[in-house]
Amino acid sequence: MLERLNQALNHLEASLEGEIDMAEVARIAAVSEYHFRRLFSALAGMPLPVYVRRRRMTLAGAEVLAGELTLLDVAVRYGYGSGEAFARAFRSVHGIGPGEARRTGAVLTAQPRMSFRVVVEGSTTMRYRIVEKESFRIVGKKARVPLVHEGVNAAAAAHVESLDKQAIVRMKELSGREPEGILSAAVYLTDSREEGAEADYWIGVATGPEAAAEELDALDVPAGTWAVFDNHGPYPSALQGLWRDVFTQWFPSNSYMSRPGPELLRTQPVEIGAETDSQLWIPVVRGSGSGGA
Repeated sequence: MLERLNQALNHLEASLEGEIDMAEVARIAAVSEYHFRRLFSALAGMPLPVYVRRRRMTLAGAEVLAGELTLLDVAVRYGYGSGEAFARAFRSVHGIGPGEARRTGAVLTAQPRMSFRVVVEGSTTMRYRIVEKESFRIVGKKARVPLVHEGVNAAAAAHVESLDKQAIVRMKELSGREPEGILSAAVYLTDSREEGAEADYWIGVATGPEAAAEELDALDVPAGTWAVFDNHGPYPSALQGLWRDVFTQWFPSNSYMSRPGPELLRTQPVEIGAETDSQLWIPVVRGSGSGGA
């Protein structure tokens, strides 16, 4: 898997001048474009479009300082149709406009070319199973929250605290599908997993596809395959570590890809730092190639 990812990055690098066909990049990696974007974000620690912009501006910055091409020629070479759009992208990376950088010989910021390699740690054992599940519905309450990689997500905690007793009782009455009991569901609004990226965050229960309650929100989930991970450890750090490990360790070494859909979490509420058992459901599809690095 890592070899194919690096081949895809080589193709991306060769395409920085002009338009990049992300579907072709993903094809070389032997995964879907959706999964490639999600996997890259998890492995690289930044969204794919941000990396592409930084790499383009790194190369463009060298040409701006060299002074051999006009600024418009540099802009067009790196896929920008106007000098204004190029200048905005240039400033977002270097903190200075291209014209001023050329005049003053400014110090610019470089984004090194990225590649992925295996780091053998042996510290994580992941218990999982694959589940084929019919369509179902999440019935509960929804809020929009930012992603938090470490520590308590204050916005998510506030959403949980805002639930009244009547809503919780109604949810429990509707519960009847696996995963059982009250759970959370995260629907990511972009392919980014960076800190602060937004997601729709649900507290609810899994029900039949026709279940509904006027006072509750409903999220329809199509039939599909799920990877289910069991976890035990201190809350919430063990869960946050599991989410990271699924995308940085499990996916690169298995023949499954992520697919669009909510990520489900069932956990027993406990005090911060206390040990708890949890279960994480990730929507997946089997890839065409075999797993492994």
